[in-house]
Amino acid sequence: MTDSAKKMIYLIAGARPNFMKIAPIVRALTAHSGQFNYRIIHTGQHYDHEMSDIFFEELGIPKPDHHLECGGGSHAEQTANIMVAFERICQKNRPDCVLVVGDVNSTMACSIVAKKLHISVAHVEAGLRSGDRSMPEEINRLVTDSISDWFFCTEPAGVDNLLQEGKPSKAIFDVGHVMVDNLLYEADRLAQADCIGFKSPQLKDQHADYGVITLHRPSNVDDQDVLAAILGSLNTLSERLPLIFPVHPRTKANLQRFGLKTAPGITLTGPLSYMDFLNLWKDARLVLTDSGGLQEETTALGIPCLTLRHNTERPITVDEGTNVLVGTEPSAILREAWNILDGGGKTGKRPALWDGHSAERIVQNLSGFL
Repeated sequence: MTDSAKKMIYLIAGARPNFMKIAPIVRALTAHSGQFNYRIIHTGQHYDHEMSDIFFEELGIPKPDHHLECGGGSHAEQTANIMVAFERICQKNRPDCVLVVGDVNSTMACSIVAKKLHISVAHVEAGLRSGDRSMPEEINRLVTDSISDWFFCTEPAGVDNLLQEGKPSKAIFDVGHVMVDNLLYEADRLAQADCIGFKSPQLKDQHADYGVITLHRPSNVDDQDVLAAILGSLNTLSERLPLIFPVHPRTKANLQRFGLKTAPGITLTGPLSYMDFLNLWKDARLVLTDSGGLQEETTALGIPCLTLRHNTERPITVDEGTNVLVGTEPSAILREAWNILDGGGKTGKRPALWDGHSAERIVQNLSGFL
């Protein structure tokens, strides 16, 4: 098939986790290079110094074809800047499909642009709902799914949500999770890596047993009382289990602003690269997080996870996986942590389609559509 006859797909990424989700799709599209061309569009929504050439080499994908440099500003400013810049690209070289992943501002912004230009939109990680419209991500999910043409879901709950919202069943597909595709791919590479330059081996050498913390959600770290309560429970837990805490810049700033101190049992580090962080948490006794993706990744590798939120858009991690939704009350956090340390934590299982082949299923479906 000539290049002009191949279908062109634009892959949208605005933040580091988005690249981890599109990486397996890039590899699957490359395997079908006779049918597809693709371009990687980096909106620049999040500046990340870790996203160097080595970052893309680790993912096994080329560097972005376009960098829109639309970071900073309010949600409205950022969304508007992405829309204007992405529209120019689509008008100059019109794709056959725009594929968006996840729930960041870039996901919504590029979906809107595509639909107004009558370009088909495929949403990967579609149908997830927390029910909490105070979360910017929830708004992005709802808007994106309201205008997408094809929906690729990570779990049955996503399918159910979309059907309840009136989406046509013929456009909805439970394909598993590309984030797990990438996790398994990187875990295999990590097993063969020498980890030179990683910080995690030194951290792990300091403790025979340890837990890992990630904390960045505004509802947890911007409110002094909430952050103080969470930190109090972590300080108490660290008396029994050493904790390693790669601190998000937002969290670090608020800890300093509120004058909150971590206990000696908590080791603070700067942000870690994906492979370095994977090498750390994959051997943890437990993970405490308010992240979305880490709930899924810990389930995929069977690591006990306590989610410091009152809701989750990823219920399969609770229903089938190793995740426990504990909220932010210290008593609940510590009760579940003690349960895990005393050998009573959830074993869980990896969901059926989280098998490392989700991207292949997505590309097979795109082949039929396009």
